[in-house]
Amino acid sequence: MIKPSLTVIVLCLLAVPVQAQNANQIERVRSGGSCPGCNLFQGDFSGIEARGQNLSGARIRQADLSLATMNRTRFSNADLRDVEAYGGVFSSSNFSGANLTNSSWVGAYLEGSSFSGATLAGANFSGAQLARATGLTQRQLNTACGDASTTLPSRLTIPLC
Repeated sequence: MIKPSLTVIVLCLLAVPVQAQNANQIERVRSGGSCPGCNLFQGDFSGIEARGQNLSGARIRQADLSLATMNRTRFSNADLRDVEAYGGVFSSSNFSGANLTNSSWVGAYLEGSSFSGATLAGANFSGAQLARATGLTQRQLNTACGDASTTLPSRLTIPLC
């Protein structure tokens, strides 16, 4: 009898997707519904128009939010790593405690949004409007980047991309 090595078993387990996206949950959000804690991994939300959704604690990693309008949406404690949100409108949204690592918010409108305790490492805010955002600290912004057209609350700066 042939016994598989531990290495082969581990490699096979690593090849199995742990948390694939949930098409029903993605469609619920695309239709304007709330979905706290949902698995929206790699979902396409580009161009949607919704407001006041609750996506707290959702896994939105690698999703496309380009040109989306999602005002007053709760993204608190959500996984927004590697998200593409080019030109999106997220005014008065709540990103408190969210992980925005390596996400792109180029040209996004984020006025009035809260970023208290959010992780911004590697996030690109080039051309983004954040002048009235709350909860931003210099420490958070030092890990992100922007450009000369990025607007920030007074006394805060952001490294150039």
